[in-house]
Amino acid sequence: MKTKLIGMLLAGLVTSSCVGHAQDYPKTRAEMMKLVQGLKYQQGEIKIQDGLATLNVPTNFNYLNPSDAETVLVKLWRNPPSIRTLGLLMPADKTPLDEDCWVVTISYADDGYVKDDDASKINYDKLLKKMQDATRENNQARTAKGYPAIELVGWAAPPRYDAATHKLYWAKELKFGHQADNTLNYDIRILGRRGVLVLDAVASMSQLGEIEKQTPQILSMVDFSGGSRYADFDPKVDKVATYGIAALVAGGIAAKLGFFKLIWVFLLAAKKFVIIAFVAVVAWFRKIFGKGRSPGPTG
Repeated sequence: MKTKLIGMLLAGLVTSSCVGHAQDYPKTRAEMMKLVQGLKYQQGEIKIQDGLATLNVPTNFNYLNPSDAETVLVKLWRNPPSIRTLGLLMPADKTPLDEDCWVVTISYADDGYVKDDDASKINYDKLLKKMQDATRENNQARTAKGYPAIELVGWAAPPRYDAATHKLYWAKELKFGHQADNTLNYDIRILGRRGVLVLDAVASMSQLGEIEKQTPQILSMVDFSGGSRYADFDPKVDKVATYGIAALVAGGIAAKLGFFKLIWVFLLAAKKFVIIAFVAVVAWFRKIFGKGRSPGPTG
């Protein structure tokens, strides 16, 4: 594996509060190989989050539980140790040390039942323009704090919502500072009775075609278990989320995942997350959705 895949964190990100201590990371190739050899790959039917959801992992994919996922994301790829997932999926013919490895992280936000009645009415081109404008307006604050400027280049794949399965997916192309290679954010959201399953692909733009090809299979292998599905919603007892499909695409889910002040964006080129300082996240959302409302949770 080339040095850039396990290289140093970007300048300004090496702090004890967000990336832990250097001695926690493997220091040699042998130590990294030992960690990889200790990973417990799983296939078949797998229950996650105490039975909240079920994975049916085929033989061309592997699942890693939360502990092993942390080994990959934190110890091998040197992401901040605060990252927590319900596990990850990766192609069975790859290892975390392969330069062309990509993964799909799995998380859950228990914000409540997300109404999808706005899905067919959203003009995603207009939404993209608002997201681009808001991103540019926040760049001055980000760069002042030592973080790279971001350019939301556009949709790598426009949002698509399947009303029958209540699954939403889209992809964004991002440019960070002077990075030569643009970054792919491929997002999958599965709506449930009490919240949203959040699947994020960690990949480079060059892998868009491969991920697009695999997306139908990924969508088919993950779903809520009985009792937690979208159709199981009971308006008498269940909470309704404070945002809809448009805010989900714009990034409202980030707040619930603990990134209200800092939004983590995947960068595969260096196998790490990059901290993006959204100094005023609520203001950013209001620029997109209007002054009178906040599409996502505020705490």
